[in-house]
Amino acid sequence: MSRGPNAALVVVLLLASSCWSAPECGRSTEQCHERQMHPDLPEPEPVSGRKMRVVEGEDTNAYWRQQGIDFVQQKVSSEPNKRQAKNVILFLGDGMGVTTTSASRNLLGGEEKSLSFENFPYSGLSKTYSVDKIVPDSACTATAYLCGVKGQEGTIGVNGQVPRTDCTVMLDESTHVDSIAKWAMDAGKWAGLVTTTRVTHASPSGVYAHIAERDWENDAEVAGDCGADSGIRDIAYQLARGEVGSKLKVIMGGGRKHFVDASLASWGKRNDGLDLIEEFQLGSAKNAYVTTLDELNAVNLAETDRLLGLFNEDHLQYRMETTEDSQQPTLEQMTRKAIEYMSQSENGYFLFIEGGRIDQAHHINQARMALNETIEFSKAIAAAQELTSEDDTLLVVTADHSHVFTYAGYGYRGEDIFGAAPVTGHDGHPYMVLSYANGPSYENFYDTVTKERKDPTTVVKGEHDDEFPSGVPIDMDSHGGDDVPVFALGPWSNLFTGVYEQSTIPHLMAYASCLGDGHTMCSS
Repeated sequence: MSRGPNAALVVVLLLASSCWSAPECGRSTEQCHERQMHPDLPEPEPVSGRKMRVVEGEDTNAYWRQQGIDFVQQKVSSEPNKRQAKNVILFLGDGMGVTTTSASRNLLGGEEKSLSFENFPYSGLSKTYSVDKIVPDSACTATAYLCGVKGQEGTIGVNGQVPRTDCTVMLDESTHVDSIAKWAMDAGKWAGLVTTTRVTHASPSGVYAHIAERDWENDAEVAGDCGADSGIRDIAYQLARGEVGSKLKVIMGGGRKHFVDASLASWGKRNDGLDLIEEFQLGSAKNAYVTTLDELNAVNLAETDRLLGLFNEDHLQYRMETTEDSQQPTLEQMTRKAIEYMSQSENGYFLFIEGGRIDQAHHINQARMALNETIEFSKAIAAAQELTSEDDTLLVVTADHSHVFTYAGYGYRGEDIFGAAPVTGHDGHPYMVLSYANGPSYENFYDTVTKERKDPTTVVKGEHDDEFPSGVPIDMDSHGGDDVPVFALGPWSNLFTGVYEQSTIPHLMAYASCLGDGHTMCSS
């Protein structure tokens, strides 16, 4: 079919412009809309010292056909592992939606690469909404993927009858729901948690706490909302003295401040005179409390009853902000130590491991740090796969929710994912490959006086804490409501395929490991 003079004009315009924007279209309205939706972009002009990344063979039929054949053969030859899972490790990438995992691959060398867990044989999607909200937070989602019941936003370890910040309903213990950590303990197994956030933060609290407000991490916070004599035990107290928390064999993360009274330490936040860290140390001569990487490495695990590692007063530092002097263990290092310790249990264990700061970097529109935290999370999972056997250990990787994080713009292979897309907006300015629907960075990219968008390439400087553009000005970017991925390896991992409620996840893990009073492989 002849393309006519309009097609020639388009080619001329494309070649003549180094800063390309869609040319006017002289075709029908429908054809013009189609061209705008699927533009044929110009090749980028050569830049001194830059080489376009080329994957050998991608331009041939054989490359893709062989890749497809290999994948089919891999699927056909694999058989479901129907052994009982002695151990279960749940990895939680907080805020790690599909755009986050997809974009993170570029940090490994290209979009064709894979994160460690993306090579797991089975995957699915979980629906994350809560009882009261279309888009959830990390508290109610923790109740879902750890306790198997959905609750209201902001609540942890309680069912949907408990409203957030309610000071009375949660006192009724019939509203409390136990986590799979409790189910594991009841079966004679060990349980523990590792996180890069405070150990009293929303996600890890789902392992052991029952609370109507995720922010009640110490007694002062409870008193501020409910009074001093409410009868409500704060989250740190529940970790130290609660039925589940007091029996956890390993606890590692940050958040020292919520365990110590303000009168006992300048950084303490409690008001009840307690030092729950000292109480842990006095509980047994074999309880090990550590605050640095060197101290963690020096622990004799064979002589340790319980291990508590609190490596910061608040959350752990972002990996990109640590130095050799930080003495803060990485998530991979904590994971290795935790598995080494928990493997001493003859009956097996349940371990919860969270990459929690993916979420927090997204909240402040700092995409570079969010993706780096995702890579650190992937390293921890690779370590777990190395240290365990898929014959008897079920590894499950998922997220609690996504973020309003966009990975877009028709960027060229090999180009910097943190750079600009090869297309300009109608205002003549480029836009970034990565951006957010909302968040605190808005005013950095929009001139509120002239009512014009700023050139984002003059704002994003290549620093680790660069903020990326957001479309709506709010204090923190919001979560996203899209389904999140679930990846599984090991006994009964084949069950994790399909699209299901997030609250199904602990029931699937329990089935594989014969935990709880629900339907399990042992009761079938």
